[in-house]
Formats: sequence, structure tokens, C-alpha cells
Amino acid sequence: MAQAQNNGEKLELLYTLFCDDVRLEAGNKLSFMGVFQNIMVQQLPISLIKFAVVNHWRGEGKHLSEVRILTPDRQHPIVVSQPTSFEITPGGFADNISFFVNVTFPAAGHYWVQTLINSNLFDEQQLTVSDGREALTDDSSQAVN
Repeated sequence: MAQAQNNGEKLELLYTLFCDDVRLEAGNKLSFMGVFQNIMVQQLPISLIKFAVVNHWRGEGKHLSEVRILTPDRQHPIVVSQPTSFEITPGGFADNISFFVNVTFPAAGHYWVQTLINSNLFDEQQLTVSDGREALTDDSSQAVN
């Protein structure tokens, strides 16, 4: 759980979720479809048609949020969201959802999903993309008697 306090404004990131889609339901409820923490595929590169990053915040104040996904070496962005402003009333909470379309991961590795607040790095989460063929090769060499 990441926290920051500046200019008298408190902000706490309670959780970050990766999922295929997010829908707003009756009663202001959010439904998360296809929640995941890693991506295992049979072929690389892989393109995700839709990819959502959900950040759930607690605190107060006005903030500008941005999400970016970086390559494993942290040198190149795969995708970057448009900056989005949100406001939290004292003692309240907010959900900030960044949608990405046609995100391509060129190779296996540990990618970095970074959340920036007011242009400063606030939090980062690791997203592992792995080649399922390698896992099959490793498992097939083990004999069971």
C-alpha cells in the first residue's frame, strides 16, 4: 500500500488490479472481468485487445493520475495513458481506471506498470509475461514413476 502526503493532501493507493475489462453496474458498483496478475501465452509477441488497470484510492484532494507500462529494462514505454484528474473528498475514496487497447508485449519478461500522481512516480507493480512453451519443455523433462 503506497502513501503520499503533500500540500496537506493525503493520498493512499489501496490496491491495483489488472483485468480484461471493467463495467459500471447499477448502484455505482464495478464489475471486473478477467482479473490477472501474470500473462502466460503460447506465442510471443502477444497483443491484448483490451487491458484495464484499476487503482483504488483513499484520502483527499485533487490529483492528476497517469499509468504507463514499461519494458523489463524500464527504458521504453509500451503504452501511456492520458492524464486523468480525480478528486477525493476528506475521508472518501476514488477508483481510477485506465483502459488500453491493442497492447503488445514483444517478449517474455517482467514488465512494470507504473502509476504517476501529479507527474511523480507513486507506485509500480510487476507484470510478468511468460512463454508457456518454455514451461511445458521444463515440465516434460521430469519423469514420473
